[in-house]
Amino acid sequence: MTFKVFLISVFFICSLLPEVILAQNKVVVIPLLSDRGDEIQTVTSAGRVWMDRNLGAFRVAQSEDDYQAYGWMYQWGRLADGHEMPHSPTTTTLSSGNVPGHGDFITTSLSPYDWRDEPNDDLWQGVSGINNPCPAGFRLPTETELEIERASWSSNNSAGAFASPLKLVLAGNRNYSTGTVSPGGSVGSYWSSTVNGSYALILNFGGAHTIMGSSFRAFGLSVRCIKD
Repeated sequence: MTFKVFLISVFFICSLLPEVILAQNKVVVIPLLSDRGDEIQTVTSAGRVWMDRNLGAFRVAQSEDDYQAYGWMYQWGRLADGHEMPHSPTTTTLSSGNVPGHGDFITTSLSPYDWRDEPNDDLWQGVSGINNPCPAGFRLPTETELEIERASWSSNNSAGAFASPLKLVLAGNRNYSTGTVSPGGSVGSYWSSTVNGSYALILNFGGAHTIMGSSFRAFGLSVRCIKD
């Protein structure tokens, strides 16, 4: 894994590194991934190959509440345009298309609680899917793939999630209506590519539970990519 360090001003767009959209006057460490996939670190769990960390994470988790392993928080179906940064600006203007054209986190208090004005079930569907945020050769897991992963855990809670080879973490989430980032350490929520009506299905776990549930698509949640 190769790392570079840049000092970035607020709202500065780094044209050479699409991984960097904005920051808040601080030093940002960015893992650079090869388009060929030969620098992407992977791990095998339940018979499938996954990235060894969340998208945007600095490192593989050292504990279930390791903030350096939280990574970015994506709204379901959006491309990596900067909105996934935990403290990106917010806007209440819904997008009329698949690409909003900015890096703001889109908040909404209107049903069906999507960042688009009309939901699109075709987003994030497969390795060549529209707006797939994963590196080349990787994609969002399906509900079934997350269920298989969950069934392999030693316990059905956050301890089991972290004990898995994936070392999943309690990264929290970003609220769909306020844009507020919840503190990490209490809940982990991971998107699947599977839709359920106007919702999308997620893997959600805490200290005493793990469930496959439905979530508003405007939430900001963690992404762990699986190899196609």
